[in-house]
Order: sequence, then C-alpha cells, then structure tokens
Amino acid sequence: MYAAVNSLGVSGLNGYPVAVETDISGGLPAFAVVGLPDSAVRECGERVRSAIKNLRYPWPSSHVTVNLAPADVRKTGPLYDLPVFIGLLAAQGQLPAPAPHQAFLGELGLDGALRPIAGALPMALAAAKAGVRELFLPAENAAEAAVAEGLTVYPARTARQVVEHLSGAAPLSPATAQGYDADGVWTGPDFADVRGQEEARRALEVAAAGGHNLLMVGPPGTGKSMLAKRLPGILPPLSYAESLETTAVYSVAGLVPGGTGLLRQRPFRSPHHSVSATAMAGGGSQPRPGEVSLAHNGVLFLDELPEFSRETLEVLRQPLEDGQITVSRVHGSATYPCRFMLVAAMNPCPCGYHGCPGQECRCTPSAIARYRQRISGPLLDRIDLHVEARPVEYEALAAETGGEPSEAIRRRVAEARALQQDRYKGAGVRCNAQLPSGLLRRFCPLAPAAETMLRAAFDRMGYSARAYDRILRVARTVADLNGREVIDAAALMEALQYRQLDREG
Repeated sequence: MYAAVNSLGVSGLNGYPVAVETDISGGLPAFAVVGLPDSAVRECGERVRSAIKNLRYPWPSSHVTVNLAPADVRKTGPLYDLPVFIGLLAAQGQLPAPAPHQAFLGELGLDGALRPIAGALPMALAAAKAGVRELFLPAENAAEAAVAEGLTVYPARTARQVVEHLSGAAPLSPATAQGYDADGVWTGPDFADVRGQEEARRALEVAAAGGHNLLMVGPPGTGKSMLAKRLPGILPPLSYAESLETTAVYSVAGLVPGGTGLLRQRPFRSPHHSVSATAMAGGGSQPRPGEVSLAHNGVLFLDELPEFSRETLEVLRQPLEDGQITVSRVHGSATYPCRFMLVAAMNPCPCGYHGCPGQECRCTPSAIARYRQRISGPLLDRIDLHVEARPVEYEALAAETGGEPSEAIRRRVAEARALQQDRYKGAGVRCNAQLPSGLLRRFCPLAPAAETMLRAAFDRMGYSARAYDRILRVARTVADLNGREVIDAAALMEALQYRQLDREG
C-alpha cells in the first residue's frame, strides 16, 4: 500500500516542494523515516501514532516507511507530521488520495491538534510557484500563508478537520487574505514626548531621510534610548515588497504572531550587550535569522555600544556593507537579508560624565582611550553620523509642550525619500545611504564653496576613503531635506558636524 502527499520545506528564506511518500509493507511492525531527516522529523512517528489512535483511526500493524524527497536535502522541524498523518490514512484507504494540487503542513499534538509552524509564508509562496492550489496548515499560520497569490489556504485546528474536508464530510472554509496597509500608521512612542535635544532630533531626522547609521554619545539620562525608540515612527511606511521580505524573515524565525498577515510596522531590535556573535549574525545547528536579519527594513539599536564584545561588533561590518549575510553550518548554509539602520548609543567615558557640565569625571585619559578603542575604526567608518546628546536643561523639561510630533517629521522624511526614489530610478538604489561610490560624483554635485570646504576638511582630519564617501551621502540627504539639488556649503558643513568622533580623534 502506497500514498504520496505534497508538502514543503524551507532553506533560508526560500521554500521548496517536498514529496512525502508512505509505503506500508509486510513484515514486523516498525516505523522508519528516510530522506535526511533531523531528530524532530524522525520523532514524528510517535506523534502521528498517538494522534491516529486518539482520533480513533487505525494504525497499521505492518512495516511503515516514509520517504521525504528530495532525499539529498536535510529536512528539519515537526512540520511534516500532518502530511505523514494524511499519507498513512490514504495508504490504508481510510480517505481518498490527496490531489496533486494539494499540499499539507503542520505539527501534530498527541491528541491530533494542529500546532503552528515556522516558515509558513516562504513555503506558501513556493507552493504557489510550484503549481499547488490548495494548502492545508494550522489555523494560526493561515493569515500569513494567505498572502501568497493564487493559493487557497485552508486553516485547520485538528487533523480530524482536514480528514473530514478531504472525505467531503465537513468542508473547511478558506482563509481570507488581509489587506496590505499602505499608510502604515505608527502606533509606537512619539517624538512629541521628547524635551530638548534639538541637535540629536535633527540628526535622527537626517538619518531617517537617508537611511544612515547613527551613533549618539552622551552621559547617562540624556534620552539616547528614548530617542532611538522613536526612530521607526519617522521612517516611511513599509512598502509591499519590504513588508513581504520582513514578514518572511519573521516567519522563518517563528516570530509572526498568530492570525497576523503581513507585518505593518518597521522592526526595532534592541539586543542586550551580552548577545553572542552567533545570535547577532544568525546560526545555530540549523541556520536561523539573527538580530541583524530580524532588523531588516527597520532599526537595530545597540545601547552601551562599547560593552558589546569585540567579536559581536565585528560581525556587523559585512552586513552593513552588503545588506545580506550568509550563515554557514555543517548541515547547510542560508542567506538572509539584513538591510537595516544601525543606531548605537554610548557614554563618553567609563563613568559616563566626561565633558558633562556639573558632573566630575573620575576617569583617567588612558581609561577613556581604552574605552573608546573597544569600537574599531572600521566599524566607526561605517557609521555615518556621530552626534552628541547633551544633558537637557530644566526649562525644557518643565515646558508644558513637548517637541515636534513624529507625524510632522515623518512627512518631511517621506518627501526626501520620494526625491531619492525619483533620482535613483533604475539604479537599484532605495536611499542615499545605499548610493554606490561609483555614482557619488554623478548624484552628489558640490557647489564651489562646498568643494573647497570638503578639501580642507579632508586634508586636516585625514578621513578615510569610506568616511569621505559617507560625508558626501549625508550631505546629499541634508540637501534633499532642504529642497536643493546641488550640495551647498551649509549642507556640507552640517554633514561634517556629524563626524564628532573623527574631530575628537
């Protein structure tokens, strides 16, 4: 007795079809899974056996072999429980053989309940491309899977519901795709709550307008974390493509809330400084997205930057340049997108009060130098803006009204991003921060006074080639916010002011 059931797998962010073949033959009772399964897949026999018996279906008293094809690709996770369950019943003639255009995914509880799985969205997209027209999976994953066009998604809470649908006894109702939210209304904290910090607020606006990385330096209690948490609220709403990419990453990581379709808010990730390099980059025995990928199309905030290990910080260098990261392990490799804005905060010295009026710094010059040297020069070169967060004066804190609301700043940022999208149309560039070095001279024309100023600053400060390029990109963004196509001296001067650590060095 033989039955074949369609299922799917996921590698990185790419789904692929998997054929679950079930053969019941003579011999002593046994259950074997072949096709390069991991331990979670091999254990499916016990889960499926208990589910079949508890749902009052017959369990074959013969030798059962389950093959997961293609056999040269490693299969991971408990998502093959449901197709194995359906294959066993079909091989025994308990229900009609599933059609070639039907596919099944889901983890089984011992009572036959279906539990959510990771990677439903990438696998649903792959199913639609492979010609699958009907997909059966746990109800919690239905909303994200329904995003795939041309695919009818049937949500089920138990395996019995799937069996009754296939036998025609009780058809399931298909899931309805949730609409894409083009407005992306921000529901998080607002910039109107921030008192003072005009320079830091302006730097955050420039960073948001151009997609630049930002480092805030200041004593404790000046609001660095408060400012960073409000940055996603002034970024433009996620486009449909960005929302699809972001949701796919979170789906693979198993972090999409049940009943949620496409994610509507830009991610904000803030890992603790004890995070390991593996957790930052991604990995594990089976490659999984790390913090840099979970921040894709959003913000990665690193508070107390010098407290992160050197190994963890150096992991950021390649993702910041390439916008993607490849995680290689014994069982395979996976490439994940990681185009994020890096926002970091640090104290000026170990005690935190170097240069702070009204507070005495207890650190020696050598201690301050060692503290700053925890951040490598190549990493600092990849951070476009260095800005000082100063203590807020009493008058600003006691004011009845706060600062400008996020919505007003977001409109200016959206206008600047619209200029950039129009300027770089066809060049594969989304914002100024992604502008390749070869296109800088073409898209960053300098006024004569600005050219003279930049030459003098370069000779005096000894900027690296990477820092020189980033100054031009930031100046391009400032000019966009000012509504100017040519970078004038004022825009360049503001961009140079955002290289604080270079000046102090």
